[in-house]
Amino acid sequence: MRRSDLIARGNVSGFAARSFFGGGGFVSGRGRTGCLAAVALVLGYGATVACSDGSAAPAAPSPGIGGSRPPAPVTPTFRTTVAPSAEQPKPGIKLTAVPRADGSFDVTENVRLPAATDRVPLQLPGSGANLPGMMTPTTPLVTGLKLVADDKPVPLEKTTITRADNVPLSVRATKLLLTYRLSGSTVRATPSQTSRAGAAIRPLTASAASALPTDITITSGLLNVVCPLLDEPRCAVGDPPHLTVRPGIPAGKALVVLQLNLPR
Repeated sequence: MRRSDLIARGNVSGFAARSFFGGGGFVSGRGRTGCLAAVALVLGYGATVACSDGSAAPAAPSPGIGGSRPPAPVTPTFRTTVAPSAEQPKPGIKLTAVPRADGSFDVTENVRLPAATDRVPLQLPGSGANLPGMMTPTTPLVTGLKLVADDKPVPLEKTTITRADNVPLSVRATKLLLTYRLSGSTVRATPSQTSRAGAAIRPLTASAASALPTDITITSGLLNVVCPLLDEPRCAVGDPPHLTVRPGIPAGKALVVLQLNLPR
């Protein structure tokens, strides 16, 4: 407490005391009540001065304009990894032939063209008259033909094919699926009671794109294969009963002559 405040407090206290005791004795009534109020006022004033005399705890400073603030929480960013899409099928022909006991074949052709087309040329295998392993005239015939283009069935005017033909498409397509039965292209070995035979097969769609790589699968009984249109005509891979046809033959040269045992 400062000295000036102490002097002022002493003067006021003395005045209050003199007023209370009347200078030499007690006072009564209203005078006493007024003196008590004065004393209380003096004591309250002293307490106020004492509390304001630098003894109060300092207030927390507020951040200024340039003051630093706690960094805001950072929300982590999550990246979604997208799996790469599967590789698109490449152009080509996959032919599967299932031999039947009568010498015919149930054939499926899956074709992926390099460019969309609005017509499908069809070409039968040639006669076996000049083919090695057969050397007998044959008359190939396709029956029960069904065609699907880009997953949509194509209505056909003819389902029997006896010679080269063209099938028009209402919408251009790159993906074709053909199913049919090939007969008249097999020569049985003699004596006739044996199941051994020679047969000529080629994709019906071979002329659609002559460079298309072609895979031919014979599901059973295959003993040997010759590809007479290739520079190296032997195109068998492996040995019976797991013998297969060499893959990737260009469609324009994918005429194969089979030696096989027909199912009984």
